[in-house]
Amino acid sequence: MSPLRTAVVAQALGALVVFVLGRLALPESLTQPLLAALAQGLFAALISHILRAPVWWLPIHLVFMPMVLLAGRLDLSPIWYLGAFLCLLAIFWRTDESRVPLYLSNAATAAAVAALLPTTPCEVVDLGCGDGALLRKLAQVRPDCQFLGIEHAPLPWLWARVAAAGLANCRIRYGNFWRQRLGRFDVVYAFLSPAPMPELWARAQMEMKPTALLVSNSFPIPKVRPANTVEVPDRRATRLFCYRPGGQ
Repeated sequence: MSPLRTAVVAQALGALVVFVLGRLALPESLTQPLLAALAQGLFAALISHILRAPVWWLPIHLVFMPMVLLAGRLDLSPIWYLGAFLCLLAIFWRTDESRVPLYLSNAATAAAVAALLPTTPCEVVDLGCGDGALLRKLAQVRPDCQFLGIEHAPLPWLWARVAAAGLANCRIRYGNFWRQRLGRFDVVYAFLSPAPMPELWARAQMEMKPTALLVSNSFPIPKVRPANTVEVPDRRATRLFCYRPGGQ
């Protein structure tokens, strides 16, 4: 079941549980909409956890129905809700389908990745580059290297492309990074989620050169021992898992 379908099922079952409990045990609770909405969010989050949905769905379930209720009390034109939806869609695009939220790499991570690059000129790709901040920092530090970022969410892609316009060695491309062949790159960087890591590993083993390096931010490849792990000195204790897919 897709994450979006799981979310819909969790919300529907959460509402059903609250309705049944309200009718059988606590009928007065159904006359208090906010209390019912909070209970529905709690049960929806619990059901989502039982269905093994990604953990970042839990807070969404908790606050979704209460926020809908509170928003309904505001005297706002529907155009504001449509605008907010379109803005979120442009930023996150089809996260439910890709199962890759928008993660941004910080300056400390960029410095750690720069230290992993070969001393000779090389080609680097960032799979799902977000706003392109990491690539811009790398391109400035290593003008002898070529950097490519691929992003499928419209607004981060536009931001990344505009911000990198002055860097001759940094290109940002719109699209699905799964369509990008990895064979020519010396370093492949990915900050994705646990879900796509097995598929990425399979692709990397088939396509990457024996000397090429795969760097995964925060998410290790299941059942595969990294060649080395880099601890980044930042507040979130970032870990970079480094692999040599072509050589394993």
